[in-house]
Amino acid sequence: MSSTVGSLTGAQLAGRLIHTFGSRKVSSFAAVVMPMGLIGMGFSRSPVQLLLTLFLMGAGYSSLDISLNTQAVAIEKLLKRRWMSSFHAMWSMGALATTVFGGILTHHTTPKFNLVFVGLLSMVLYVPAVSFLLSGELDEHNGGEEETMAKIPFISKSVLPLWALGIGLFGALVAEGAASDWGAVLLHDHMGIDKGLNASAYASFALAMIASRFLGDRILEKLGPAMTVKLGGYIGGSALGISIAIAVPLSSHSQVLSLIIVDIGFAIAGFGMGPVFPAYILAASAEPGVASSVAIARVGFIGFTAFFVGPALTGGLAQLTSLPVAMGLPALMFIFSGYQSHVMKVAKVPHN
Repeated sequence: MSSTVGSLTGAQLAGRLIHTFGSRKVSSFAAVVMPMGLIGMGFSRSPVQLLLTLFLMGAGYSSLDISLNTQAVAIEKLLKRRWMSSFHAMWSMGALATTVFGGILTHHTTPKFNLVFVGLLSMVLYVPAVSFLLSGELDEHNGGEEETMAKIPFISKSVLPLWALGIGLFGALVAEGAASDWGAVLLHDHMGIDKGLNASAYASFALAMIASRFLGDRILEKLGPAMTVKLGGYIGGSALGISIAIAVPLSSHSQVLSLIIVDIGFAIAGFGMGPVFPAYILAASAEPGVASSVAIARVGFIGFTAFFVGPALTGGLAQLTSLPVAMGLPALMFIFSGYQSHVMKVAKVPHN
């Protein structure tokens, strides 16, 4: 919870800071803060210290997230082609590599060494890379724009489009979080799949999401962000819900067939999910009258609450009913995210 609160705080502050100082400077700061949070977790000796370092890590992560998405928007404008989804694909590759590498380290080292090593490694990689980012002048966030573009109310009629986008992103992230948090539990506890193999559902989801993100720029070019989100949400959410509805009762008769069906459903959902986050970021950055960093930060702030609220909603519903029934909620939220695509107004990237 502390890291989530930190993430929300960082997202709320990052947009204004980027507008004032530029995304490269904020990235430079966040690229030190986030690893320091990880290293601090390794040295924590009390619950208070752990909470503080988790908060620091979360704040640094979300600040870096908003900064780099702002950079991606500027790069697309400069190069006059889509790049956003490819950048998110590299994030997914990094997350996968960290999961695999961190998992290997846990068998040979202590948690403290793991956290400190990953923190130091990330700092070594981040800090030199930041020097290659666009300057404040090139990313259009050097504080020279009208001050009104950096100041927006938390909620009012003027920011309702950003709230509509944020709520759509929230729906998608509830589904993504459910695949990660509950997929293995669903397969093991309700389908009788052995431990190890029960991770196949989320693995299918994650690998398909990486693939679609690498293909996402071409998809976004061809279909546009709104149609990409619409199809991804409608098809992905439906596949997730239908596959669970079929596979769970079928597992008592044929575990192999039920496993194939649920993995296919999770894979379709993952493929649909891949370009959704990039599309919402592009839609936020296109909102008129608001600095793109501020718009991205607001939509990100709303969307990130899914990582705080989503597991509790799905888990609470599972307590009242069952996990297979509760998984209908993230499936419906993904479909809702597809519906929210109607609020997107993103111009095509002009070509040379």
